[in-house]
Amino acid sequence: MHPRAAEFAERVEERYGITIDVSEFDEGTKTAAAAAEAVGCETAAIASTIVVALAGGERDGELVAGITSGANRLDLDAIATHFDADAAEMGSPERIRETVGWSIGGVPPLCHETTIPTVFDPTLLEYDVVYGAAGTPSALFAIDPETLVDLADASVVDVTES
Repeated sequence: MHPRAAEFAERVEERYGITIDVSEFDEGTKTAAAAAEAVGCETAAIASTIVVALAGGERDGELVAGITSGANRLDLDAIATHFDADAAEMGSPERIRETVGWSIGGVPPLCHETTIPTVFDPTLLEYDVVYGAAGTPSALFAIDPETLVDLADASVVDVTES
C-alpha cells in the first residue's frame, strides 16, 4: 500500500477508533468518473472533497471543504453565501497541502491536519455506501454516508450547482 494511503488508514483508526479498508487502483481515481469505474459504483456515490478559500467578510482567507457527490459540481457562490463571505475560489494546491496535510487529487474527507468547516452534499445520503479519497489519487475507502457526516463534523447543505 502507498505510504500516504496507509497513513490515512492509521489516522482514521487512531482518531475515530474504526478500521477502514483502503483500495488502490493502478489506473488511478483522479476524477469521480474514474473512481466510480474503479470501484463499480455510480459516479454519484463518489464523495469528492474540494477545498476552497473564502474571500471577504469575517472569514476572509479561511479554507473550507465541500464534500460533494461526484455527479454534482460545487457552487462557489453557494459556498460563499453559506459561510457569509463575499466570494469563494479554489484553494491553492500549496495552501491546501499545508493546511489539511493532503494533496489535491487525494484529499480525503477526514483526518485533516487542521480542522476546517465542512459542508456535505445531501445527494450522498441517498446511498448506503459512498467512496472517498484515501490520501492519494489512486486510493479510495468505502463508508456509510451518515457516518462520514458525523466523523467529518459536516453540515448537510446543498451547495452544488443547479
